[in-house]
Amino acid sequence: MKIDILTIFPNMFDGAFSESIIKRAIEDNKIEINIINFRDYTTDPHNKVDDTPYGGGAGMVLSCQPIFDCVESLKTKDSKVILLTPAGIPYKQKLAYKLSEEKHLIIICGHYEGFDERIASLADYEISIGDYVLTGGEIPAMAIVDSITRLLPGVINEESHREDSFKQDNNRYLLDYPTYTKPADFRGMKVPEVLLSGHHENIRKYREEESLKRTKERRPDLLEVENEED
Repeated sequence: MKIDILTIFPNMFDGAFSESIIKRAIEDNKIEINIINFRDYTTDPHNKVDDTPYGGGAGMVLSCQPIFDCVESLKTKDSKVILLTPAGIPYKQKLAYKLSEEKHLIIICGHYEGFDERIASLADYEISIGDYVLTGGEIPAMAIVDSITRLLPGVINEESHREDSFKQDNNRYLLDYPTYTKPADFRGMKVPEVLLSGHHENIRKYREEESLKRTKERRPDLLEVENEED
């Protein structure tokens, strides 16, 4: 998979993609990640990529020209373009799986007060990672790339991500069950006996029940996703 990230702050990505699983995935040629400064594409004599909004208002708005030219220079028949915006659809694990099957993603990081609405015409997906506002799309881009990279074949053990939170179960999405490690008793807090029993079927049932219980308590909305459209 190839991912191109369009930003005006390329140095923000230096640490995020040079450690841990993403670093190994890059070194193993599982994924190619390119950080592209779309300021390099502006035709403005002062190197600007933004301007004041029509109709007035606070802040500056990202302009069409540099982003259109940048995307058009990168896009192929296999490309899907993602625009990161608070007004986008909520990002969920189901979409992460879908995006992990693509060959080429182009991710546009918004900034300032927003972007010229015509830039949205480039996008196959407008995505939000939550109901809050950040200073730009760089952190959401890191989160999305991280969530996709770990799903690529050979990056981590497939069983690991199949058992993650938000796994699908009978058209529901469940949080992960609680896990424990040694010691079996820490400051009086004991590991459930069933996990020490060695009885695999009882352990499986316990984990299934705990996963459903945790989801009902913390995220009951996830149990209603079977009614949502793809």
